[in-house]
Amino acid sequence: MNENELIKLLKDGASEFNINLEKEDIESFFKYKETLLKWNKNINLTAITDDRDIIIKHFIDSISVVPYIGKDLKKVIDVGTGAGFPGIPLKIIKKDLNVTLLDSLEKRTKFLNEVIEKLDLKNIEVIHSRAEDKGVSGDFREKFDLALARAVANLPVLLEYCLPFVKTGGTFIAMKGSDIQEELDNSKKALEILGGEIKDVIKFNLPSTDIKRNIIIIKKFRHTPTKYPRKSGKPSKAPLI
Repeated sequence: MNENELIKLLKDGASEFNINLEKEDIESFFKYKETLLKWNKNINLTAITDDRDIIIKHFIDSISVVPYIGKDLKKVIDVGTGAGFPGIPLKIIKKDLNVTLLDSLEKRTKFLNEVIEKLDLKNIEVIHSRAEDKGVSGDFREKFDLALARAVANLPVLLEYCLPFVKTGGTFIAMKGSDIQEELDNSKKALEILGGEIKDVIKFNLPSTDIKRNIIIIKKFRHTPTKYPRKSGKPSKAPLI
């Protein structure tokens, strides 16, 4: 596909979620794509390297969450952000958000900082840490209106990673693939312990594909007990199921 076709693909995909991309937004996405492909030659950031696939499976997939994040929130944390998804695309669209990108691999955090600099994004920071460590830190625990995670781990594990960051009354959104019923069934104990409840599950197809996706919206109705998250590695080795 040539550049004009790729731009149309991005704009049309965004419009499916009632997002109108400005010229500067499109320029930011294309700079992001170029930087991602350049860095990906040296460190493993993504297995997706085709231009069309990056736009659909990374950019459009990331911004699919925009209609569901609410209007009044300010502080957002993207847990296990990897190459910056969904946090950086979300920031490109919603410039008023204060975004924290959390990742455990230092090489990825260096890439993220370069993207932020190249795109001249403001009020966005990169934190090099595991979720289990930052989730007990006073500067991060229950400080966010919204936590996001995209394809990081099974839902019971994700709940322990993410709910400790969310204020009471805030939201955690898990972005998932097609087959989630077992994860939902296995999450009842974790939800009960950690203070969350599933409010909605939105099913949709990624635009221009038959790829099925799910957005799981979880409200936090009370404080997470102080013993959670457990120490690094424990949530994934012994999930709350």
